[in-house]
Amino acid sequence: MKKIGFLSFGHWTPSPHSQARSASDVLLQSIELAVAAEEVGADGAYFRVHHFARQLASPFPLLAAVGARTSRIEIGTGVIDMRYENPLYMAEDAAAADLIAGGRLQLGISRGSPEQVIEGYKYFGYDPGEGNDHAEMAREHTRVFLEVIDGKRFAEPNPRPMFPNPPGLLGIEPQSPGLRDRIWWGAGTRKTAVWTAEQGMNLMSSTLLTEDTGVPFHQLQAEQLQMFHDAWKAAGHERAPRTSVSRSIFPIVNDTDRAYFGQESRSTDQVGHIDGGTARFGKTYAGEPDQLVKDLAEDEAIAAADTLLLTIPNQLGVDYNAHLLDSIVRYVAPELGWR
Repeated sequence: MKKIGFLSFGHWTPSPHSQARSASDVLLQSIELAVAAEEVGADGAYFRVHHFARQLASPFPLLAAVGARTSRIEIGTGVIDMRYENPLYMAEDAAAADLIAGGRLQLGISRGSPEQVIEGYKYFGYDPGEGNDHAEMAREHTRVFLEVIDGKRFAEPNPRPMFPNPPGLLGIEPQSPGLRDRIWWGAGTRKTAVWTAEQGMNLMSSTLLTEDTGVPFHQLQAEQLQMFHDAWKAAGHERAPRTSVSRSIFPIVNDTDRAYFGQESRSTDQVGHIDGGTARFGKTYAGEPDQLVKDLAEDEAIAAADTLLLTIPNQLGVDYNAHLLDSIVRYVAPELGWR
């Protein structure tokens, strides 16, 4: 494990028990938490993307703002649902955010997760058509996106342009060098991890897998990571890939931690159903730092991944989540080989 970041779902609710009661609250607090994460020594600030929900939705203004306020940490998403995206417009936004951040963008994309509405992508103007697969539509959007951020020139120039054009066909501007190598695909199965490697994208694996073989979650996820690496090698890509896993980890170092998460120390894997199929959900880790180190050292997927993303309870506010990150990088992560 080389890097540790946080992953925020960006929830808000008008409840008096929430520190994030509006969209404004959660956006501004996300920026402040990224600044705090950099200050305590964490390596990344990542944000979930959901539509039609009281959660973070349009990521690029937030990523650009975080990029402008920080100088070192990686900035990313986990993940953008490509069924909703215009890949050309997205390429412009992604390159602009990456340039503002000085090349620190780590963009997680995927087919997306269960939605708040039925076929929400159709309201955004994207319809795969009768008999066609929405997952394939997401992959087609991804194919175009990857081509254009990699510099593909495809547009016929106007012979009488308002401003002079370079010779030949035109492509999306701006371009941000190296961004293509910092695109991740969120894979929920071993098969999708193999496809991800074949496309030359990094692998992002969550706290659930949409398959179950009866083995503990961390072992199934470690198998997923190994299949990704094997497929990457077979594909002959020149660069080294990256992999990340997400976990809910709560060090208990004071009474507030104990009040919030003391009961989670008995958490176990769960098997359930999602999108009509079986899924295995990873357990929550909570306990005093010494016990956490022992428990996490047995997690085979954490050992196999180079990046660990910590899912955070963003509605508890910036100060508490900064404390949580500080506890992990101070008491837990160094014992697991971080840095």
